[in-house]
Amino acid sequence: MRDEHRGQRRLARSAMAFVLAGGRGSRLKELTDRRAKPAVYFGGKSRIIDFALSNALNSGIRRISVATQYKAHSLIRHLQNGWNFFRPERNESFDILPASQRVAEDKWYLGTADAVTQNIDIIESYAPEYIIILAGDHIYKQDYEIMLEQHCTSDADVTVGCIEVPRMEATGFGVMHIDETGRILAFVEKPADPPPMPGKPDVALASMGIYVFKTDFLLDLLRQDEGDPNSSHDFGKDIIPHIVKNGKAVAHQFSESCVRSTTEEEPYWRDVGTIDAFWEANIDLTDFVPALDLYDRDWPIWTYAEIVPPAKFVHDEDGRRGMATSSLVSGACIISGSRIDKSLLFTGVHAHSFSDLEHCVVMPYVTVNRGARLKRCVIDRGVVIPPGLVIGENPEEDARRFRRSEGGICLVTQQMIDKIAV
Repeated sequence: MRDEHRGQRRLARSAMAFVLAGGRGSRLKELTDRRAKPAVYFGGKSRIIDFALSNALNSGIRRISVATQYKAHSLIRHLQNGWNFFRPERNESFDILPASQRVAEDKWYLGTADAVTQNIDIIESYAPEYIIILAGDHIYKQDYEIMLEQHCTSDADVTVGCIEVPRMEATGFGVMHIDETGRILAFVEKPADPPPMPGKPDVALASMGIYVFKTDFLLDLLRQDEGDPNSSHDFGKDIIPHIVKNGKAVAHQFSESCVRSTTEEEPYWRDVGTIDAFWEANIDLTDFVPALDLYDRDWPIWTYAEIVPPAKFVHDEDGRRGMATSSLVSGACIISGSRIDKSLLFTGVHAHSFSDLEHCVVMPYVTVNRGARLKRCVIDRGVVIPPGLVIGENPEEDARRFRRSEGGICLVTQQMIDKIAV
């Protein structure tokens, strides 16, 4: 559907994208001890938030605001470095909106809706006709222009981005109960028994955390919500259920606007909110034909690209050969007599001689010293793996020293390594 809409960006140019990027993502455990979930690395070069931002940019939206809150320094630095190319003279803007107690000294962002409410004056200064609310912590490619078009033609008060999931897997989502026309009859947050889709008894329609509004309508509603002492000031819990009950809410199915290259068979959307899901989504990129195509030049994932030299592979001796198979290896990596298999290495990883990495996600500037053997690991940024350390072969020993997930993935941080050395 991409080609049909290319060049028809009038709605997108009159819209603002407001990205909610303040959440910790506690299920990622130590990965979010120092950074918010949207700032977590993904895919070898990117951060999670780059997907929502790239979707907005590629869709033709040129006014973007990002609300931050939890441990925002890493995220803000990334946004300043990688997303600083918007130009006011072209009617473009990119605002970073930390929770800065602008409304009251004791008031941080109380909920997702409140994060927008506290920045109403900034939104009004740009006067966008439409506003699209985005979660900043999911991996997917989507053309928001198509969703904006549906919002206009359906005369909805809100259009909610939705994805089909197996019904009993939808208990952790906000779930839509819709009629045959796509109108939302009920919005249930994390139901124990999710309502099925019409004609699909085993499938539920889950919210993606994407909402389209006419700006004036949303701001009026947020001002009403601000004065409600019984509200939690959250889109999923308060704003959307209110519109479902008192207005017109319409579902937009992700399959209608997802962006796919010729190699992507199914619509791709992932919530990489657990260690297992995060590891799996990254390792899946090493497949011969991955479900997510990062090489699609028609829909690039923009990010901060460090100026670094190419990856380097050295030594060619039996037992000491720098090599990588079925892997993604980023710039400034040095594979020095090490074997890398089915792994994803971010910028600046140095794997020394006789080390061995299998099914590993290795974040930037990690050093793997001689003779170390790592299997099914996620290694946090800057970790120095001691010589000869073995991870991923003894579950009991791994669980004692590292964070071991339900799926048997070991998360390794420098603090964990330091405790071993003591």
